[in-house]
Amino acid sequence: MATSKLDPIDRMILAELQADGRMTNVELAKRVGISAPPCLRRVRTLEESGYIRGYHADVDARALGFEVQVFAMVGLVSQAEADLSAFEGKCREWSLVRECHMLNGEVDFILKCVAPDLSTFQTFLTEQLTAADNVASVKTSLVIRDAKDDPGVPFDVLEARLAETP
Repeated sequence: MATSKLDPIDRMILAELQADGRMTNVELAKRVGISAPPCLRRVRTLEESGYIRGYHADVDARALGFEVQVFAMVGLVSQAEADLSAFEGKCREWSLVRECHMLNGEVDFILKCVAPDLSTFQTFLTEQLTAADNVASVKTSLVIRDAKDDPGVPFDVLEARLAETP
C-alpha cells in the first residue's frame, strides 16, 4: 500500500497508535471517529501491509543502568554488497548495538550503542567492533544528553503534504 492509498482514517489510526500503542481498540475507534469492529479490521490491515511493524515499550535505558550512549561512525574497507550485508549481520548479533544505519558519504554506517558503563563500551569497541572483518575505521561520539527522541514519523507534515497535492 502506498501512502497515497491510505485514507484519512488510516492515517489517524497510525498517528494515534504511534502516540500511544497501548490504548484499547475501543478508545482508538472513539478517537478516530469510527466504531470498534471496522477500526480493528483497519488496524489488522495496516499490520499485514507493513505500516505497523510492531508494538514496543519505550524503555528508559539510563533508569535501567545503561549510563553510556555512543554513536559510532564506521568506515569499511570494502563496500561490496556481500561485505555490507556481512557487517549488518554482525551488528544484529551485537546486543550493545541498538540501531545500525548505512549512510551515503564518508561514513559507511552509524551505530547507536548503549552500555552500562564506559569500560563495557570500550571492551566492545576494541574487542568486537574494531576487530570485525572489513572494518577500516571507527569514530565515536559519546552522548551527553538527549534533547529529543521522538519515534516514528511527523504525521502533521504528512497531512500538510497530502493537502497540497491535487
